[in-house]
Amino acid sequence: MRRDYFTLDVRGIDWVEEGGSPATPTVVIDFEGPADELEARLTGFDDELLSAAQTDVALRLQGDVDDDGVTGVVSVTNRVTGDFVLELNEQASDVLRFIRAARAYGKEADSDERYRVIIRIDGEDLTIYGKSTFLVYDREGHLLRQHSLIPSGVEL
Repeated sequence: MRRDYFTLDVRGIDWVEEGGSPATPTVVIDFEGPADELEARLTGFDDELLSAAQTDVALRLQGDVDDDGVTGVVSVTNRVTGDFVLELNEQASDVLRFIRAARAYGKEADSDERYRVIIRIDGEDLTIYGKSTFLVYDREGHLLRQHSLIPSGVEL
């Protein structure tokens, strides 16, 4: 699937820098392409949509994490098969800011959920995932633990 079929909108992160009541950081990914293709990628062996536990969310940097303007590829993958469900290009600084907000929210929340991912097709919700892990990799594929959102007690 083409990356330009996707748009990404982020909500619930400004409270970290501006103060105020904590809100669940949420990323809304809207798909404007062939719906059947995305639905097929989001469907498991049981012909049901993948659950949050069956997916992983990650950022793969395209340059050095400390460089201004570095971009990255945000991906949602099928944890069982390892297949990419979707990928889109984003500014790394924006994604890292989102991860920091999710980390702060985790300190305030009464649940394991640190952030939400809403996947839409042409503006209509297809699925919503409550997630606690967001992995960040450098361009060579090495995990950057200090930038990733990894719940305590989880070993990778």
